[in-house]
Amino acid sequence: MSLPKEPEVTLQLALDHGLTADEFDKIKAYLGRVPTFTELGVYSVMWSEHCSYKNSIKVLKTLPNKGPQLLVGAGEENAGLVDIGDGLACAFKIESHNHPSAVEPYQGAATGVGGIHRDIFTMGARPIAALNSLRFGSLETPRVRFLLDGVVHGIADYGNSFGVPTVAGDIFFDASYEGNPLVNAMSVGIVKAGETASAAAPGPGNPVIIVGASTGRDGIHGATFASEEISEESESKRPSVQVGDPFMEKLLLEATLEAIKTGAIAGIQDMGAAGISCSSSEMSAKSKTGMRIDLDKAPQRESGMTAYEMLLSESQERMLIVAHNGREQEVLDVFQKWDVSAEIIGEVIDTGEVEYWMHGQLKAKIPADSLVLGGGAPVYERETKEPAYIAAKHAFDMSTVPEETNYEQALLKLLQSPNVASKRWVFEQYDHMVRTNTVLGPGHSDAGVIRVKGTKKGLVVKTDCNGRYVYLNPRKGGQIAVAEAARNVVCSGAKPLAITNCLNFGNPYKPEVYWVFKEAVGGMSDACRALNTPVTGGNVSFYNENPKSAVFPTPTIGMLGLIEDLGKGLMTPGYKDAESLVIYAGAKRTGLGGSEYLSWNHGLTEGDAPDFDLEYESKLHQFILNAIELGLIKSAHDCSDGGLIACLAEKSVFSKIGAKIDTTQLQQYSGSSRMEVYFSEAQSGVVMSVSKNNFDALIKAAGTFGIALTNLGATGGSKLVLDETIDVEVEKLHEVYEGAIPAYMNK
Repeated sequence: MSLPKEPEVTLQLALDHGLTADEFDKIKAYLGRVPTFTELGVYSVMWSEHCSYKNSIKVLKTLPNKGPQLLVGAGEENAGLVDIGDGLACAFKIESHNHPSAVEPYQGAATGVGGIHRDIFTMGARPIAALNSLRFGSLETPRVRFLLDGVVHGIADYGNSFGVPTVAGDIFFDASYEGNPLVNAMSVGIVKAGETASAAAPGPGNPVIIVGASTGRDGIHGATFASEEISEESESKRPSVQVGDPFMEKLLLEATLEAIKTGAIAGIQDMGAAGISCSSSEMSAKSKTGMRIDLDKAPQRESGMTAYEMLLSESQERMLIVAHNGREQEVLDVFQKWDVSAEIIGEVIDTGEVEYWMHGQLKAKIPADSLVLGGGAPVYERETKEPAYIAAKHAFDMSTVPEETNYEQALLKLLQSPNVASKRWVFEQYDHMVRTNTVLGPGHSDAGVIRVKGTKKGLVVKTDCNGRYVYLNPRKGGQIAVAEAARNVVCSGAKPLAITNCLNFGNPYKPEVYWVFKEAVGGMSDACRALNTPVTGGNVSFYNENPKSAVFPTPTIGMLGLIEDLGKGLMTPGYKDAESLVIYAGAKRTGLGGSEYLSWNHGLTEGDAPDFDLEYESKLHQFILNAIELGLIKSAHDCSDGGLIACLAEKSVFSKIGAKIDTTQLQQYSGSSRMEVYFSEAQSGVVMSVSKNNFDALIKAAGTFGIALTNLGATGGSKLVLDETIDVEVEKLHEVYEGAIPAYMNK
């Protein structure tokens, strides 16, 4: 067979691969020569933003990543690891699959789910829950409805087939995401402490094994595709989108966990972005070793593939394993038992270099350390400049917003916003009960709750971020993203433990974008330190721009919390009976800036992000958890999108129980207009239902933490009655709340 002739490597070819002239010079310096075409391809994907974090790593290092609860911190392994007691640990991580989902929503979303689960089970942890965080443009647009439908079906089909419940998430619609949806996937797993696997390649002479699906041409340059802006030509990059097979992944999961338990595996890593290039070089660099790989021995599903294609392919459901020398047959036997391909393709060497051979020829020989984050990959800190729009937005005169004349109609309109309305159309396509560990799934709680079998414990998980807040005030918006995710976990009865994050921003080479990125990460750091939720790792996704503009900056937070005893600590948002007091706990309801009401009811994205005090937020969390522990409250639901009025409506909708509410005292306490008290999205607010007999004890507990309480009224009847402004049947609220998104999707 005649071998295809590789093109001559020039500066222009390097530029065409997304490298800069300085980076091309740096590569030549590392190698002491001009790279081969295959080597250029490897550097181009490994030095892409998606793999190297070259424009973000300096900023990421400012995030708090230490804490007694952390067993594995940020960047140390495929995922973070948190001690949850009883000899168990939780592995969890979130990643993006934005660009693939923009051009091929079904496979883009599906392979995002598959990839994040592999990061968990290569740690030796069994995935027990999935979450997602989705952002789309306006549902008025047919293309957006197509993208939403494809993404949801991709998540559902892969997750349901793989057999892991999707228990929580969040979804947000705004015109800023038009043409560039955000699809962030999160996985949560459980492993016995001390039984984890490492993404390493120790021991020269140890055999290297590729397991799972065969390698094809799908996904080539997927990492570089994720490191550029979406443009009119992006449709032509469909080959950069991988194709997933959840049934193969299920077999791969079971085989991998069984093989790890044999003790025959010295190291293992998922093949995600950059495929064989990434896993072989990162594992080698971590152990200060190298690898000699014979690409001919890797199963191929397409004929005539070149070394360049083999190394850059991102075909899914593949792993790279380093076995202990002499024990490789144990590994091979396990995978054969599960009918999963496993082939020895090389060995660990002590040169510090990765060598890739094909057809008897050395196609690439590269120092492993030169390819990776923390090694020789370039590190930049970009120019920053505060965007001019921020001052203009903050200067907006809120007095120009007309006073409401019909609050009932305003509420009904607000409940039709896809950002406030029920997401049932989405989450009912997901299997959230498979494996029978789900205690509370989507639509039943402020966060997902998963039983840890064999214990009394429950894991509580949530994704959250309001990109509109970050757009208006990056620092405060970053703080709120962490705090709101934590508040959702707290309102479910759990103590927040740690976060993972997926940082979705525009082009880092634009000074305004980079300023927003640095400020938002700074805000996240502030909140993580205040709430004692260190960062275990995550993902950066830059270049989220369509031909018109960048998306709202969206640092998505994946929050992990723990309930020690599900029998005592679990809390839900809906009222429990028709004879309880309705109590507001928390900060004053002031300001309309950045609110859903302002955006949806008036078409305005103006003002500052909502009022927020981190110290007060922390005290509120402590108070809520204390009140739950003492058995003083029956339900808890945080005030978020839509404000207090949406929170009250949701509590009635969830429980089908009415309430008679008087906000006079809250207006006086807040010093705000009725419109602000109803619609403000000021943070650190929770609405609870409380037995009359427990109210005095609750006041005492609140005083201990310095939290203000306001008695809003009582549950009962079939209507939500709010001051003299609203008198509406709960059934009507339910009809509007549940019908909004289906009305769009049935067009």
